[in-house]
Amino acid sequence: MQKSSLSESFIRRARESTRRDGVDATLRIFDVALSLIFLAIAAIPIVVIALALLATSGRPVLYRGRRVGRGGEFFTMLKFRTLRPGAEERLGSHLGEDLVHRTKDERTTIGRWLRATQLDELPQLFNVLRGDMSLVGPRPIRPIFFEQLASDLPAYWQRLVVRPGLTGLAQVRRGYETSMAEKLAHDLEWIADRSVGLYLRTLGATGLRVLSQSVRGAVRPTRVE
Repeated sequence: MQKSSLSESFIRRARESTRRDGVDATLRIFDVALSLIFLAIAAIPIVVIALALLATSGRPVLYRGRRVGRGGEFFTMLKFRTLRPGAEERLGSHLGEDLVHRTKDERTTIGRWLRATQLDELPQLFNVLRGDMSLVGPRPIRPIFFEQLASDLPAYWQRLVVRPGLTGLAQVRRGYETSMAEKLAHDLEWIADRSVGLYLRTLGATGLRVLSQSVRGAVRPTRVE
């Protein structure tokens, strides 16, 4: 079976899967309310980061990437640009540690700091408000990676049952160099057990991790835009 037909099958199965409308509706309310609060708090840092990017590396300030969302719907994910223009095309379809190493030379002047603190992802709060994403869920994936993983991980279709997240269990537990199979296991746990309690605990763990990285000045492993 071709990868394209596999991915189409995954999308169909995700759309036909058993829904948890009550839980998802409650989490959507939390998404909207918390995103508005976070945007109000982060308004000044967002402006400062945008001006710093303009001064150090020019336009565009935002990176816009096509991602696979809930039910296989495509959307444009936003984040502050941390790589040089055209980096995604140059990096092509590299995955895993190869991708980590190849992206190191693509970072802008302040890209290292933005990634270390995860402030590059602040614009994704607008994706959450639009309904493209949730604050918690599997990380959004590029279409080309989705095609590659469709034939390697039979349970991968289940990621499409929920909205992709700004953060998730895989990110707070393991980090960015974890294998795709290990990340999938954490994503499936979220999908099966998602609740308000787990949602809030994941956000809390993310906040502590970001704070710890910022205080230490540590640089986490490079990830693709």
